[in-house]
Amino acid sequence: MFGKVIGRRLIFSAFILLAVSLLVFGATLLLPGDAARAILGQQATPERIAALNEQLGLNQPAWQRYFSWLGGLFVGDFGTSTASGGSVAQLLGERVGNSFILMAAAAIISVPLGIGLGVYQALHRGGRRDQAMTGLSLVFAAMPEFVIGIGLIAIFATSVFQILPAVTLAPPGEPVWGRPEQLILPTLTLILVVTPYIVRMMRATMIEVLDSGFVEMARLKGVPETRVIMRHAVPHALGPVAQVVAIQLAWLAGGVVVVEFLFRYPGLGQALIDAVTYRDVQVVQAISMLVAAVYVVVNLAADIVGILTNPKLRSAA
Repeated sequence: MFGKVIGRRLIFSAFILLAVSLLVFGATLLLPGDAARAILGQQATPERIAALNEQLGLNQPAWQRYFSWLGGLFVGDFGTSTASGGSVAQLLGERVGNSFILMAAAAIISVPLGIGLGVYQALHRGGRRDQAMTGLSLVFAAMPEFVIGIGLIAIFATSVFQILPAVTLAPPGEPVWGRPEQLILPTLTLILVVTPYIVRMMRATMIEVLDSGFVEMARLKGVPETRVIMRHAVPHALGPVAQVVAIQLAWLAGGVVVVEFLFRYPGLGQALIDAVTYRDVQVVQAISMLVAAVYVVVNLAADIVGILTNPKLRSAA
């Protein structure tokens, strides 16, 4: 029965990706300007523009171009970049890895940190530390990521300490992890954006679980407090929090665009901005579908975690 539930989730996720592909392809058709003219320049003759449109397949009907593009997605072919003339998959290969390093580092730190701080606040609710941490999390939750990033640059790279680089210093071809110091500020920016939401949700859910009947019964039976928290309270609180974690991790795939542009980080965000600037439609479509796929996969994983950690949902499945 559990397999059927997951199967239905997978089918639904596939339909979502199909709908997103239609929206992405339709949105790129509405981009202003002409891709061929953007490549050749304003002085290009109509004959050269027509020849390039034919070479790139831009003179074909929209429906034919959509199904050709969609068929390529199933085999991992994202098409050819209209700006560079090379394969989109090769163009984005290294950038995908760079963005994954940044998002993975932020997720590995922010998720356990948010859960731990949420549990700590729930156990000390109403105290001064709880109130101070709640106020601090609200401040960071209200700030856009570029404001946090600029603040970190001002503190650690320009005005105050000047101990970290303000932008990425790695030249093309050099792996970003070759200079770990250039990863600190963008990673810290993402952590400060994501963690407050997890903390607030974990605190609220943990308080509700601690006030529940089965936790009170465990305490009355003489179960040690540490075991009550770790074996009874925390697992039951993780189910609802998994959805918030999924939303925040999915946000990383899209929100990293602003952070990468701010720190000149060579990832998908910088590639997307360059592609929009030069009207490189194939690259815009590929990055949009990658971000959508991350959203779908992360939310699917959150659904599975929610079912496994919630006895009621597990029994229903």
